[in-house]
Amino acid sequence: MIVYGLIGNPLGHSFSPGFFYEKFLRENLSNRQYKLFPLPHARDIIALINQNIEIEGLNVTIPYKRDVIEFLDELDPIAEKIGAVNTIKVIRSPKGIYLKGYNTDAFGFQYSCKGLQNKIKAIVLGTGGSAKAITFVLDQMEIPFISVSRVPTKSNEIGYGDLNETLIKRHLLIINTTPVGMAPDIEKSPSFPFQYLSQHHFLFDLIYNPAETQFLKKGRQQGASIQNGELMLELQAERSWEIWNS
Repeated sequence: MIVYGLIGNPLGHSFSPGFFYEKFLRENLSNRQYKLFPLPHARDIIALINQNIEIEGLNVTIPYKRDVIEFLDELDPIAEKIGAVNTIKVIRSPKGIYLKGYNTDAFGFQYSCKGLQNKIKAIVLGTGGSAKAITFVLDQMEIPFISVSRVPTKSNEIGYGDLNETLIKRHLLIINTTPVGMAPDIEKSPSFPFQYLSQHHFLFDLIYNPAETQFLKKGRQQGASIQNGELMLELQAERSWEIWNS
């Protein structure tokens, strides 16, 4: 049996097991399994792989997309530029185990977000591992953006309290990369002045569960177009599969 899996903490509402279960069933891959591996610390990846010789690939989610990098042997050039990893290929040989990190979040976002059709300015909520993939794509597409952080540390970062009517009207693409609003805490939403949104805005939420977060719901109520992260996750998962089997 060949095993793939997801590491992170917590993993209670993960998209990946259901996606790969259906994929393996549909493609008659009875010798494949996808499992959840909740890890207390990113460093536990080494013990996990040593103790489970059937693992050939892993996905990485919150909060380890950056922390896991120091335990890998090599980074794909895109993952290195982004500074975050969400896919790991496990290469086993008589010489030992070799771990290579990739980022398929960028691929999934670029080919799923309808809001990128026009070169408009963007506001990115959050500065974690997922945000790094999003801002990489925005840079590649020459879309100017501002990052919003609870504790701004860089010149292009602002605090949530700095969001105002002028900024909102000038930035028509709003992207939530934070886990705020994810199940089970579905009544929460990022701190954002939704009253300044209009029908000209496009809101993208990386969260897929629930399908319509409070962030998206409040945007829709202001007339904005909305999209959740389900298609992005499907695309990044398929890209992960290609990497593991390349």
